[in-house]
Amino acid sequence: MTARATPPTLSPRALNRALLARQLLLERATLSISEAIEQVGGLQTQYAPSGYVGLWTRLADFRRDALTEALESRSVVQGTLMRTTIHMVSRREFWRYAMGVREARRRWALQLTVTPAGRDGEAAMNAGAQRMRAALADGPRSVKELGELGAGFVGNLGLWVDLVRVPPSGTWERRRADILALAETWVGPSDVSEGAGLSHLVRAYLRAFGPAPWRDIAAWAGISVGEARTGGAALALTDFQDERGRPLVDLIGADLICLEGDGLPDPDTPAPVRFLAHWDASLLVHARRTGILPEVFRTRVFHSKNPFSVGIVLVDGVAAGAWSVREGRIVLDPFRALTATERQAVEREREALEVFHA
Repeated sequence: MTARATPPTLSPRALNRALLARQLLLERATLSISEAIEQVGGLQTQYAPSGYVGLWTRLADFRRDALTEALESRSVVQGTLMRTTIHMVSRREFWRYAMGVREARRRWALQLTVTPAGRDGEAAMNAGAQRMRAALADGPRSVKELGELGAGFVGNLGLWVDLVRVPPSGTWERRRADILALAETWVGPSDVSEGAGLSHLVRAYLRAFGPAPWRDIAAWAGISVGEARTGGAALALTDFQDERGRPLVDLIGADLICLEGDGLPDPDTPAPVRFLAHWDASLLVHARRTGILPEVFRTRVFHSKNPFSVGIVLVDGVAAGAWSVREGRIVLDPFRALTATERQAVEREREALEVFHA
């Protein structure tokens, strides 16, 4: 790591613009679908259309069918990865993510596992994993076809065995992600070590959301801070600090894939109106430092009474309202009053998203 006697200080607005640049939200990119998904650290797709809307708002001339085709061709893969939630990632990076989170995911599975008295939980999970692999040996099967093994959408076994969601399930056309396959057969066998996986998690997070503190890297990935630091030890990193003097780390040079220079745009860079999908990762707590979702509005987005969440409208890089689909229309719920110019820009994006949804 490159240590500096006095690390440069980044303001909240500078961190906001860095996030927007790395999340492809300052201008729509001309990257391939796989490249875009790699750049933004994967797309959380507990709700399948979120992946499609997430790419529409980030890519120029994105076709809805193109993502379905990428899932069918296996250049994009869906699996239970960061924070034990479903993510779309590129095929070439799948095992890097999967190996990085595997131990943390299995720890979580053991905590959730209830076993008969005297029976070792890990042994029970390994036995279940053998049954799951045998059931999927001949190819993908639906949760219904898996019977008891698929109870609770595979439950804890889905955290123990590396599984992927297979199209047509988990797509815009068939949103329930209930057809499963073994990752080693759908993606191909892994040649990635746990250490390389941990390093990839740190690289992927900083590439997509940095600069950041170690705790935010760990929170996003669902691993411990110690594991994140272990992964970062193999990377070329540099240091910054926020306005309160808290340390931040970031990638150096070549690791900032798809970004120019240090990936830190001028804080005064204009930010266009953008519509973010449900559960967009840039809105989650690991990105609080960027101010993209003011804390006063957080409970209007994430609340136990609304587990489905809502989409978000960004104005000048900050959440200014929510959006949802009602009877084929994109309906807005503003968080604050908008200027006439802001309303016009929001309406242009709203109309475009409504056409995309049609």
